[in-house]
Amino acid sequence: MNDAAVPWLTPDEQHAWRSFVRLNERLEGRLARRLQTESKLSAADYAVLVNLTDVGDGRQRYQDLARELEWEKSRMSHHIARMAGRGLVVREDCPDDGRGAYVVITAAGQAAIETAAPRHVTAVRELFLDHVTPAELRLLAEMSERIVQRMDEDPR
Repeated sequence: MNDAAVPWLTPDEQHAWRSFVRLNERLEGRLARRLQTESKLSAADYAVLVNLTDVGDGRQRYQDLARELEWEKSRMSHHIARMAGRGLVVREDCPDDGRGAYVVITAAGQAAIETAAPRHVTAVRELFLDHVTPAELRLLAEMSERIVQRMDEDPR
């Protein structure tokens, strides 16, 4: 694509985009620091544990978890190995697929997420929810869901 064909951002679009990026980076950074300080979990640990507790039996196939988190296969393998080393999860072979495997939350992982979640929710409220109106929150949810749906339809 040559430079003349690039649909450059208008000043309003650029302002909105950069504001959104700054918000996302700051929010993620501060939430991650609080998680680490208060719960000894990284943001990645928390994301894995939340996904595992969202499914009834606390187990999810590696590939499904990686897809949900938007992680590459190697990142998933390395991170799950580190979490397994700390006793938060275990890897179990998939009985109906010799190449597949499950990530399964352990009792220690369950205890860690139960300790971290209330603190994390408090931080989300303090840093984000307390600063938006209910109408803004509904609009943000609608926009986010629409954009995620579009990305899911075309996963490039």
